Amino acid sequence: MFTNDRRQEERTGRYGTSRLQYLQEVVTQFQSTTSEESKEKIVANLANFAYDPYNYTYLRQLNVVELFLDRITEPNEKLLEFGVGGICNCCPDPANAAIVTQSGGIPLVIQCLSSPVSNPPLPVRNTVNYAIGSLYYLCNTSNKEEIMKPEVVDIMKRYAAAEGASVSFSNLAKAFLDKHVSENEI
Repeated sequence: MFTNDRRQEERTGRYGTSRLQYLQEVVTQFQSTTSEESKEKIVANLANFAYDPYNYTYLRQLNVVELFLDRITEPNEKLLEFGVGGICNCCPDPANAAIVTQSGGIPLVIQCLSSPVSNPPLPVRNTVNYAIGSLYYLCNTSNKEEIMKPEVVDIMKRYAAAEGASVSFSNLAKAFLDKHVSENEI
């Protein structure tokens, strides 16, 4: 459920922790922990907050979009999954999408597409779904050439045709192709 100022005040009360303060505490926790498991939980938590447009401004203020991008370069599959999931969740907002684009995030998201189609394990499947969703929102006239490379379109076409392996890959890839590829290019 999306939040608004009234709902936020109802949930926290007059003297509760503000959303910005709470998110700052979560980011500080991430920065100070050395535990991989704690980092995974914190990034997953931040990715959930990235789903709500109410939090977009706070996430930008706290450089959480960049934190998500940094996780995509991690060898830890869960951090990678939650990082690209956070990007997918916040990219419908043009300001967040611009941060991803300007920070060199498009090639990183494209790399997340390269998981095998045939029944990958769940974290990999989620990573691919989030990558397709992110590219769906990131692609616009200013960066279409960077995203719509032949190899990316080919991967999307293969995912679109792979209904038997993964309905979610197929549906997301079809939506991507419908929005960003003209009929005569498919």
